[in-house]
Amino acid sequence: MNEITDIDNEFVSEIRQIIDAARNNAVRSVDFCRVQMYWNIGKRIFEKEQQGKERADYGTYLIRNLSRQIMPEYGSGFSVRQLEMCRQFYRTYPIANTLCAQLNWSQYKLLIAIPDKDKREYYELETVNEGWTKRQLERQINSLLYERLLMSNDKESVLAVARRERVPESPLEIIKDPMYLEFLGLERKDTYYEKDMETAIISHLADFLLEMGKGFSFVARQKRFLVEDDEYFIDLVFYNRLLRCFVLIDLKTGKLSHQDIGQMQMYVNYYDRHEKLPDESPTIGILLCTSKNDTAVKLALPEDNKTIYASKYELYLPTTEQLIHEVNEAKRLVAENCPQKDA
Repeated sequence: MNEITDIDNEFVSEIRQIIDAARNNAVRSVDFCRVQMYWNIGKRIFEKEQQGKERADYGTYLIRNLSRQIMPEYGSGFSVRQLEMCRQFYRTYPIANTLCAQLNWSQYKLLIAIPDKDKREYYELETVNEGWTKRQLERQINSLLYERLLMSNDKESVLAVARRERVPESPLEIIKDPMYLEFLGLERKDTYYEKDMETAIISHLADFLLEMGKGFSFVARQKRFLVEDDEYFIDLVFYNRLLRCFVLIDLKTGKLSHQDIGQMQMYVNYYDRHEKLPDESPTIGILLCTSKNDTAVKLALPEDNKTIYASKYELYLPTTEQLIHEVNEAKRLVAENCPQKDA
């Protein structure tokens, strides 16, 4: 009887999977039909507009009158603004077979607002690769993810990873500095406990993994280990399948000190000697702090350091202007510290 019950349960589970898959495919199919509809509308508007191109205001006149005639019948999805986006959609993606069935109209609206072709391609590819929702894509664009990656990588490498032509070879291709943790919802006050931050990260783990980047999976919090009679705890442990290594995170709610770096070095050494498998890459340690002295950090680490990194975090997402300023300032500092050789 138990065996029959087990078979029945497995059978029911399979049927559920079939139903769920069909429903998901139906939703994606409807979404892509909407995408195709808006693309075709944009194509016809553009073609019609070209027929009256001798009139400077013909495009505006055409869209306004078209919206006035079809909105009463089809609703607000065909407003002037929406029809203008349809036209822009076609102009951005003039070839129909370049449209991706895995993206919906809400995501395409965010993409067509990006004028830079390479930047738009990056977000388009990563939305598909990582399965970003519209909200996640919007958050990544607003946090200048692309620009932050370019701070320590060249454009060709960033795009090659997004195109899946290569996998990241260095932690610098993934680790961001600064990191924005506005989703934690922590108050901006003078003092708060590291355990509060850790608890908030665990409560918003999906958002934290999104900010961490490609290939991360959660392993443990407050990982305990003993060194003789002394007890130690690592705040957060992750694994990155692309780099094939453990990633240890130590949370600091103040300015980074050389003692913090020394402690992280011990954590990394422990994992390399007791947890890492022979075919895995060396463990990486990330110190998340509110502020740091980059020169002091470099002096505290070997010149060829490839395992310990310090990253500043912010509990709020700055304005676009502030983000651009921070990115440009970081690029300037990198250029000063790493001057290019004369050709």
